[in-house]
Order: sequence, then C-alpha cells, then structure tokens
Amino acid sequence: MVLIVDDKPENIFALKKLLEVNNFDVDTALSGEEALKKVLKNNYALIILDVQMPDMDGFEVAETLSGYSKAKDIPIIFLSAASTDKKFITKGYISGGIDYVAKPVDPDILLLKVKTFHRLYEQARVLNEMQVTLQQEIESRKKAQYDQQRKTLELQSVLESIPQIAFMANAAGNIEYANEKWYVYSDHKNTFPTVYNREMPIPDFWQNIIASELQLPIEVCIRKQYNAEYRYHLLSLIPVKEDQVIVKWVGTLTDIHEQKLAKDLLEKRVEERTRELKETNITLEISNVNLQQFAWVVSHDLREPLRKIQVFNSIINERYGQGLENDLATYLGKINASAKRMIELINDLMDFSRLDVAFVFQKTDLNSLINDVAADLEILIKEKKAMININRLPVIEAVPGLIREVFQNLVINALKFARKDLPPVVNITSEIIATKEIDALPIENGNYCRIVIADNGIGFNEKYLDKIFAIFQRLHSREEYEGTGIGLAIVKKIIERHNGMITAKSREGEGAAFIIVLPINNTTEQQKKELAYE
Repeated sequence: MVLIVDDKPENIFALKKLLEVNNFDVDTALSGEEALKKVLKNNYALIILDVQMPDMDGFEVAETLSGYSKAKDIPIIFLSAASTDKKFITKGYISGGIDYVAKPVDPDILLLKVKTFHRLYEQARVLNEMQVTLQQEIESRKKAQYDQQRKTLELQSVLESIPQIAFMANAAGNIEYANEKWYVYSDHKNTFPTVYNREMPIPDFWQNIIASELQLPIEVCIRKQYNAEYRYHLLSLIPVKEDQVIVKWVGTLTDIHEQKLAKDLLEKRVEERTRELKETNITLEISNVNLQQFAWVVSHDLREPLRKIQVFNSIINERYGQGLENDLATYLGKINASAKRMIELINDLMDFSRLDVAFVFQKTDLNSLINDVAADLEILIKEKKAMININRLPVIEAVPGLIREVFQNLVINALKFARKDLPPVVNITSEIIATKEIDALPIENGNYCRIVIADNGIGFNEKYLDKIFAIFQRLHSREEYEGTGIGLAIVKKIIERHNGMITAKSREGEGAAFIIVLPINNTTEQQKKELAYE
C-alpha cells in the first residue's frame, strides 16, 4: 500500500487517482501527525510526502519515521513546489528520503519512480524474510549439532528425530551411522550420496571433503534413489576432537532446494533490473546529447532575429536619427537595449548549459589566470579607479577556461557593486587547508585550497545568501545594476563541477567576501590513465 501525505486535498486526489488507475492500493493523510498515526497501524511499501505542510513539515515527519523500527525502512519520496534549492534537497535525503521530486510533477516520471521503489521494497522484504528464515535454520542446526556431541546414543536419538539427513563418520571418513532419511539418497550406509554438478557426478567428493578438513557449510546437489530427482542440500560437517585430534565427524544434509530456487529467481530479477537500469542510463545519455544539440540550435535561431533587430535599429538611427522625435528615439533606444539584454541572457544560458558536458582537468596556475583577468578588465578598473590586490595563489588541477570565468565574474561583481563614495578595492588571497570545509584550519601540505575574493562595496544582507547563487535571482533591480542574474549561478556550478564549494560573507554597506574551496588534485585515476596513454 502507498501512503500519500499532503495538506491539500486536491493534490492528494490527483496522486491517488494516478496510482489507483495503475493498480496501487492507496491510503492518504492530510497532515504529518495523521500520517504518523497511520504508519503505526498499517503497513506501507512507499510514502509520498509533501515537504511544505503546516505544524509539521515533511522533513520532520521523515525524521520521526526513521526512529520507528516498523517504519524506518519504508522508502520516502519528497514532493515540493518551492523548496527545490540544493540545501533543501540535501536535507530531504538526510531526513531519510530516497528521492526528491519538484512540483509540478510529471505523472509518468513519478509513476515510474513509484513502481521502481515499490518493487525494490517488496523484493527487499522478501529477501529479508528469507534471510531470517535461513539464519534461524542455521542457528537451530548449530545448537542441535552442539548438543549432539555429548553422547553417541543421545546423538543418534536426536539425529533420528530431525527432518535433515544426519550421519556420523570416523576420522578417516567411513560412515558409522546415518538416519533413515539417508537411504532416500544412498542405497548403503557406507556410501555417501553421489554429489552432482550439472547432472554429472563429482568423483571422490566425500573423500576430498574429509581430506580438506572443511568445517563450513557448503551447498551440494544430490539425487534421490527412486525417482532420480535432483535436490540442493546444505552440507554441514563438524569435527569431534580429543586433544586437538579429530576422532569423529558429525554431519547433516539440510534440504534447501526451495530456498535455492527462490534465491536464484531473485538474483535473476536483480540482474534483469540492473540491465534495465543500464539501458535506461544509455537512453538518458542520448537524450542529454540531443537536448544539448537542441539548445545550440535554438540559441542560434534566437540570436539571428535579435541581431537583425539591432542592425535595423542602428540603420534607422543612422539615417533618421536627427529627425526623430524624442519619444521615438527613446523607444528605439529601449528596443536596442532589450535586444542586447536578450542576447546576453541567451549567451549566459548557453554557458550555464555547457557546464553539464564532461571535461578533463589539467595543472593550472591561478596566478596567471587572475593576472589575465585583471588585464582584460584594465579599462573598467581604470574607470572605477579600482585597486586589485592579488596574493600568491596555488597551482591546482582544474579547467583553466572555467576557473578564469569564475574569477572574472567575481571581480566584475566587486567592481559593479562598488560604493559611490569610495573607490573599489578587491583583495584576492589564498591558503592551503586540510579538508573540504569553509572554516578548515590552514595546513602546509593540505589537499584543498581556500580562495577569498573580498571587496569594500555595498555588500548584502546574509539572509539572501542562498538567493544570490540561484539562477535568475537578483537583489537589485535591472535599472540600478545591469546583468542577467545568471553570473553567480554559473560560478557556483563551475565550482561544484570542480568538486569544490563556494559561499559568501557580507554586511550591508561593509563589502562582501566570496569564499571558494577547491581540491588541489582533481584528476581521477581513469583520467590519469587516459592522459598517460595519449
């Protein structure tokens, strides 16, 4: 049964109908408290949990469920329309969720996820029940075998009463006793049942087992005497020692044929599911490539009409500029500015989408990169009467073009958001640290570097920290400061693709400091082999 938890009945109705149409039993709850009560009373294979609910949100419900022994293994899919930022998604997984889906929900994708997690939950439940049964069986056999060592007569009495094939042998492996079930598979007490491999007998199997002094259980396939049926058994063999010398062997053959078949069937299903997942991954990769190609084509088709707008706007200004009315000239200026802003937006979006393409890291001198950035921005720096102070930066494994874009965006931001009454000053410093943490202590031979780009500009309120790194998010209007609202989103994505992290510290009117943590060595072992081969 699937439990849907949402404080909005209309959302529950849509999801419930979707699942019921696909033959799922569905239960619902309008609050976190109601959901917790139902989980205690009923068994669920999957919970679809809305994040934003009054009184008790989805994260709190998931954390509470993790403390219930009955519910801690139930898979949870979070649904959220607003909390789609990385930290909320991370919190969802930490709280116990196995997936995080943003609204509006794609019904087909959600249905596939529900089917997959429901199936995996059922398979895991069946496997756990089988493991418990087998474990109980093994523990029962160990206890029985321990008791059998006390007396031979008592042992024989116990062996006759158990459902397994039981026997005793001397130190050389000659069978001295076997219970009645032995003769279903062997015609004589002294003849060990023939062990088969793919319906072919294994010669001298029993003699080889005794010679190896094997004590651990082992699976064997033996054939009945009368109907030639092959059945799997678990052979357990325990040596009886006196003064560290083996004097007897006590053994059992436990029929595990049904368990073996169930295990093989489960392994086959897991293998099939693995193959399906691989095929799905290949399909997704092809879709990603097609999507990137589509994005390039669309961006080209969008740029062309915008360029024509700019060209014809310039021609009108050149030919008729002197005779145009003030209002008409203003409108043409706004058209030109809008076209320019649209082109910048398209370019930034393309830069953002290109960051999903795989790339190879290489040794990169950050000093050289930041000096190139300062040289490119020389005119802007002079106009702003700015001062750029650069401390010694390390050499790391990175993608030079992308890291250069990080520095350029952050320096331009520092110059753009300068205070009107104070020339901008940008200080770029670095230090080596041990761990991937913003506040890690400096160390001489650490594996990470921390780079700080600080300015004396207008700053911002740190409550908007998450907002400044989100795509299309701005703290100021376009009329106050130019830009597309993508720059810092690109910076964050580049840093994360370099297995690093970025944050900022600031106060309004007191400047801002962007803090970056990057690994010194970023090349994977596979990339090192490929580079060496080339």
